Amino acid sequence: MSHGPRSGLSAVSSALLAMSRHLEVRDVLKTIVASARELLDAEYAALGVPDDHGGFAQFVVDGVSDAQWKAIGPLPRQHGILAAMLHEAKPERLADVREDPRFEGWPAAHPDMSDFLGLPIRDGDEIIGALFLANKRCPKPEGGCGFTPEDEELLTILAQHAAIALTNARLYERSRELTIAEERSRLAHELHDAVSQKLFSLRLTAQAAAALVDRDPSRAKGELQQVAALAAEAADELRAAVVELRPAALDEDGLVATLRTHIQVLDRAHTARVTFDSRGVRALPAAQEEAMLRVAQEALHNALRHSGGSRVDVTLVKRGPGVVLRVTDDGSGFDPASTRRAGRHLGLVSMRDRTSGVGGTLTVDSAPGKGTTIDMEVPGG
Repeated sequence: MSHGPRSGLSAVSSALLAMSRHLEVRDVLKTIVASARELLDAEYAALGVPDDHGGFAQFVVDGVSDAQWKAIGPLPRQHGILAAMLHEAKPERLADVREDPRFEGWPAAHPDMSDFLGLPIRDGDEIIGALFLANKRCPKPEGGCGFTPEDEELLTILAQHAAIALTNARLYERSRELTIAEERSRLAHELHDAVSQKLFSLRLTAQAAAALVDRDPSRAKGELQQVAALAAEAADELRAAVVELRPAALDEDGLVATLRTHIQVLDRAHTARVTFDSRGVRALPAAQEEAMLRVAQEALHNALRHSGGSRVDVTLVKRGPGVVLRVTDDGSGFDPASTRRAGRHLGLVSMRDRTSGVGGTLTVDSAPGKGTTIDMEVPGG
């Protein structure tokens, strides 16, 4: 190994502690990869979580820049060495991965790799991922691999703990999803019961007022006052439910983390590339965070469903005392004026209402064939 026993033990301890600090699956994956690369002093590291269709549900790399990753193209499929680790469930330590008969090449922009160490991540009998490293930063023996048996043993220990961390993160996310679903179901029942009763009473009272309006105007006036009171109560019930339905992730994680997670999901689910970048943004008032999330969701929905573009970029940046959300796509675009006149406003009215409701401004820049940019600026706290 490239570390002495004391520094090696310290490095392993630091790596395991780092993995245990995170609860989100994506954060755990990134921590595992970064820890493995640093621990074994490799130039590149990656971790793939397989799906059920011959591809990867998630694929995290370390040592490759964003520009390189974009140039490489789509995620790899389960073939060659990756498939061997996933299906044969045994470590692979190679002096030169390119010389292995199972090697099937890589895209032109892919970095060149030689010595290779990879192994599956297992949860019992289930293989839940494949972790691999390439290009050990050390002198290589003639015709040999830079990665040693000791490195393989160290990575095995790391993979065992990675399996625990990844399983715990998945359980946490599933638990949170169930909690949110249960809470929303409870609110739906409460909303249905409370508002339905109010509306039923309102209907009966209005019918009584209509029957009295000619023969007893004074009593009819009293009934109409009761209608107004019942309507106000129903509105209050609805308002309270809407406040309770504020996205749970906002309360727990804040706007930046919630948007990042949402966009990662969209990027995996759609053929268009969806990116997110945030600079200098800290916590905002709760109402502004919710409004920005809703506007971003509406703008992303429009871009992915209607624009036909290949890329959607979302940025959240500090501007003076305020914050600007920008959603840009390279799709077909539209004429905002004619779209408004025709009533096909793609949720623009809702986005403007949400923006103005928190003291912000919404700008839509689009033209046929020119893509669309939507800017939402709020004044901040």
